[in-house]
Amino acid sequence: MKDITLVVMAAGIGSRFGGGIKQLEPMGPSGEIIMDYSIHDALDAGFNKVVFVIRKDLEKDFDEIIGQRIKKKVKVEYAFQEVDNIPDEYKERFKQRTKPWGTGQAILACKNIVNESFLVINADDYYGKQAYVEAYSYLTQNHEDKTLPLCMVGFILKNTLSDNGGVTRGVCKAENGKLVDIVETHNIEHIDGKAITEGKEIDLESVVSMNMWGIGPAIFEILEKGFNEFLATTSKEDLKREYLLPTIIGDLLNENKVEVDVLKSNDEWFGVTYKEDKESVKQSIQLLVDQGIYPNKL
Repeated sequence: MKDITLVVMAAGIGSRFGGGIKQLEPMGPSGEIIMDYSIHDALDAGFNKVVFVIRKDLEKDFDEIIGQRIKKKVKVEYAFQEVDNIPDEYKERFKQRTKPWGTGQAILACKNIVNESFLVINADDYYGKQAYVEAYSYLTQNHEDKTLPLCMVGFILKNTLSDNGGVTRGVCKAENGKLVDIVETHNIEHIDGKAITEGKEIDLESVVSMNMWGIGPAIFEILEKGFNEFLATTSKEDLKREYLLPTIIGDLLNENKVEVDVLKSNDEWFGVTYKEDKESVKQSIQLLVDQGIYPNKL
């Protein structure tokens, strides 16, 4: 069986475990968190390793609360995303920086423990079963014609909106199953059955990126080179600039260095963008349990 890894980006989790941390909020009827459903769906699809990207200071607590439970089902490893995990030549310049460098650095942190194709997800997003099935099928195919197998699981915009405020989505343009462009679009609001941003309406059937990428291991060399270039062009005063995976892939697309296959999921995405989203997420999961899609206790 071909090894395919699920990479869960969880470095943004709160520094203290306990109440108020959205990634750890119980959502299922037996106290399950969203990550439990993501890993359950990935294992059902065929994934056979999970890598959690976390901060080093969270390892002990994370392993006790989440890791040990997941290790009973699948091989688990940890990658550590740290603000100072950068080449030595840049450490003095960015000594005032307090937060890690974004999703590109999160994936780069996996370089020495992931040697196979992998799927990237956010820790606090529910993607649905179809997304994992589509991604696993893609990642287990023969891609000898490609230096870098690369796919994006796209979602329908109307299935990703919040009724409690604006959201940011990567709105995609695709042609013949290939990604042509991705535009990070901020503050998309769900108003009167329409998707509105800055007074403009966006087609509710638009394909959007939810940071779910299937990638071959050749990406690590590209990310390492790109991260060095990113740091070299970042001023020491810019403490918030981030090395973001959608932007990296968008730049590679514009330079004709990669092709991105677009897989589509019709499942409803949900996550807790606003505290008011929690109840609707719990209701959505309960509905899936009532429909028999998940057991009452995972």
